[in-house]
Amino acid sequence: MQPPASLADLPNRVRLFPLGGAVLMPRAVMPLNIFEPRYLTMVRDAMASDHMIGILQPMGDWEEDKPDLFSVGGIGRITQYSETGDGRFLIAITGLARFRVVQELSVTTPYRQAEVDYTPYAEDWSPAIPLAPVARASVEATLKAYLEAQGLSADWDAVKSADDESLVNTLSMVCPFVPAERQALLEAKTLPERASTLTTLMAFSQGQDSDKTLQ
Repeated sequence: MQPPASLADLPNRVRLFPLGGAVLMPRAVMPLNIFEPRYLTMVRDAMASDHMIGILQPMGDWEEDKPDLFSVGGIGRITQYSETGDGRFLIAITGLARFRVVQELSVTTPYRQAEVDYTPYAEDWSPAIPLAPVARASVEATLKAYLEAQGLSADWDAVKSADDESLVNTLSMVCPFVPAERQALLEAKTLPERASTLTTLMAFSQGQDSDKTLQ
């Protein structure tokens, strides 16, 4: 199965994988360990057709059988796939574009599906707008202070060498933000807007940590 060549090649009907605390950004890679029966079926169906899955965050308790979902998610293509000896699938999904849910569909599959619209995020198919040097410097400086406040470290050679989109999107996906904050990062229209939101969230987190220390 060849990858889609344009935004028009993406399916309007998408398999939904509700995943708590996770967002899929364009061109980012998300590894997944699939073990729940309905999502094993979903992966099998995807592998037998277009290899595509939509990642959406639940709005509330994602342990519920059918939680309410945020309206914006990301569609990705399964680019790595392997089976384990105990019946699990280990896959990696590469983000293609964001979408807005038009309506959830009535289906007979054990997993959920929806009709989606990509036009609000049509720019995802084009290269991301690069950050201004001052914005890039702000992300790096705020990240350094954020990691120090968390007692963490980073490979700064890798940080410095990462392109703007990879750095901002990776941080947006891996930093321990709450679901509403992750959703704000996902829905940021452009990369500069996401970088600004990211620096604000990291700086806010440092302030909260300082308040806890003083109490």
